[in-house]
Amino acid sequence: MKRGFSLIELLASIAVIAVLTAIIVPSMSVVRARADSVNCLGNLRSLGVALSSYLAENQMKMPELEAARADKSEDVPVIDNTLDAYLSSPKVFLCPSDGEEGKVTGTSYYWNSTLNGQPLASLNFLALFSDHTKIPVLVDKEGWHKKTKEKVNHLFADGHATNELRLFSE
Repeated sequence: MKRGFSLIELLASIAVIAVLTAIIVPSMSVVRARADSVNCLGNLRSLGVALSSYLAENQMKMPELEAARADKSEDVPVIDNTLDAYLSSPKVFLCPSDGEEGKVTGTSYYWNSTLNGQPLASLNFLALFSDHTKIPVLVDKEGWHKKTKEKVNHLFADGHATNELRLFSE
């Protein structure tokens, strides 16, 4: 006698698969969002290394850059046309979570223009901080990271990058 699955067994199997799918799919989007955020932090660390190379060639003085530009056609000094010579790939300027902003403007990150021209040894941020671990150099332009909208990635003057609460709320 040949025995196969009964209709009830087949429906129960499909129901179990549907429940497992409903549990796994949302958690995979969280994992993907976190992976993009970590990749973005890696980009900021690479930009920090490029900035260190720039500083070594320019008497340890911060570059004088605009915080950002509206689009790539603007002829102003910004991070993507100043630090590009110190990087192997222009992809570092684009956060994987950034949809279009970086493609239009050339980068997904803001430069802290209050640091323009300051010597690295005596950096000062708005007369509030002189501790390099607290002075932001580059930050995400937006809250790209879907699962942590209240946080953005920061690169600090000492070279460390973290996902922190926004400095300024919208």
